[in-house]
Amino acid sequence: MKTDIEIARDIELKKIKQVAEEIGIPKEEVENYGRYIAKVPERLIDEERAQRSRLILVTAISPTKTGIGKTTVSVGLALGLNKIGRRAIVALREPSLGPCFGMKGGAAGGGYAQVLPMEKINLHFTGDFHAITAAHNMISALLDNYLYQNQTKGFGLKETLWRRVLDVNDRSLRDIVVGLGPKSNGITQESGFDITAASEIMAILCLASDIDDLRRRVDNILLGFTYDDKPFTVADLGVGGAITVLLKDAIHPNLVQTTEGTAAFVHGGPFANIAHGCNSLLATKLAMTFGEYVVTEAGFGADLGAEKFYNIKCRRGGLRPCLTVLVATAQGLKMHGGVSLDHIKEPNMEGLRAGLPNLDKHVRNLHAFGQTVLVVFNRFADDTPEEMEMLRQHCEERLGVGFVVNDAYARGGEGAAEMARLVVDTIERQPSAPLRFTYQPEDTVRQKVEKIAYGIYGAGVVTYSNAANNRIKQIEKMGIGHYPVCVAKTQFSFSADAKQYGTTEGFELHIKDVVINNGAEMIVAIAGEMLRMPGLPKEPQALHIDIVNGQIEGLS
Repeated sequence: MKTDIEIARDIELKKIKQVAEEIGIPKEEVENYGRYIAKVPERLIDEERAQRSRLILVTAISPTKTGIGKTTVSVGLALGLNKIGRRAIVALREPSLGPCFGMKGGAAGGGYAQVLPMEKINLHFTGDFHAITAAHNMISALLDNYLYQNQTKGFGLKETLWRRVLDVNDRSLRDIVVGLGPKSNGITQESGFDITAASEIMAILCLASDIDDLRRRVDNILLGFTYDDKPFTVADLGVGGAITVLLKDAIHPNLVQTTEGTAAFVHGGPFANIAHGCNSLLATKLAMTFGEYVVTEAGFGADLGAEKFYNIKCRRGGLRPCLTVLVATAQGLKMHGGVSLDHIKEPNMEGLRAGLPNLDKHVRNLHAFGQTVLVVFNRFADDTPEEMEMLRQHCEERLGVGFVVNDAYARGGEGAAEMARLVVDTIERQPSAPLRFTYQPEDTVRQKVEKIAYGIYGAGVVTYSNAANNRIKQIEKMGIGHYPVCVAKTQFSFSADAKQYGTTEGFELHIKDVVINNGAEMIVAIAGEMLRMPGLPKEPQALHIDIVNGQIEGLS
């Protein structure tokens, strides 16, 4: 079979204004970024029309290092829905250069279920990530300058919270010292870098309702605490307007198309293991304004992306998904069944069966949110009919949930038509109930963390470092304990230990630190040794990316 990039190059793309007109967006409202990419103004959102749209979330079991294929399933489902005569739009996150050049090599779907043009989407796209990086680091520079210029007046921060960001996996930049050298180089202090996907500005962009709300949130970003324990914000720095200017284009959702010309909004890119893991609220609502069905995804496993989608994004935006699709693969289940990673591609019915408790726990968690669940088996070439049939029987007879095989990777919309028909039928017969949130705004920060830890992860005890306890006291003092909680932890396990596959129960979840995202209006609780700046693997994907005769190779 052809590679993803070869398939992408064979597709004759529609002009983006045609894609827009086909879903009802006037062409004069489209701002082209070349022939096949455009930005669409968020003012076209119609809340009343959006409420009538059928929103479908795609999530997954706990993934392997190469993922589970949520994007392929999401794109495939949109293709399948259109194939059976339903007007469907897919809303996805933008890829980060970190994993593209580190682990994955791309994040635009796969095979005949991709969003296009895949090279541009994976590489720089419309510059949204760069705008967020620039805005974040502009605050860093302006803050350092403010401290430098006002030190003779006796002003200083007892604690500086604002770090820097870069859209590259670079472990060497996790902790640094700035201002070395002569006094004119600024104040010597500790700092560090997170990846851009973990930037609070990324979260702000993805949760803002419009440009005015974006500005309000930027002003509220907490930069540090003064020596008299007063919060110091971007508003105190006086640069909220300048930062918003850098984001004035990035806030507009990006419109592209799939391998079969289906409209796709690709906008925002927070990771689900270190941030809230969902595409922008604006892109989702734009898709819901113009789509009868909207398919969106949340990153990594359902314990991370789906939990945050419901408790943070849906709560903030008033969204109500009609159905949740849980993606599983034979390889993923075998990994959770104790099969070594070197052998998960080989047939192993016992290993597959031993991994089913991971799937079962995710299904139970999704049911607890009031969600109707459909399990989708994302098919790989090595999968056997016996494996698929065993999983079908388990889902339908043991769990009482629908089951279908997705073959969109190999066959596009045709390979997803059965999935689409089952999705439509399930929504018509048994749509999800109103969302039941894990916690309430009036719960304390500890109560929120512990309800997630005990109810979603299966932890036996939650412990807090001194730093975390002190930060929670500051949160209570600031009166922002009503914010939702975003837990940062490994994606490979329900626990904070990346090697504890399956369904670990009764473990200790240690909250190492707590980060106040006052602009994004959420509290980030960092569990275990989770890092907000990833490192590169021993053999990064960058080794395989090249340009040959004018063509990019190595993206997949």
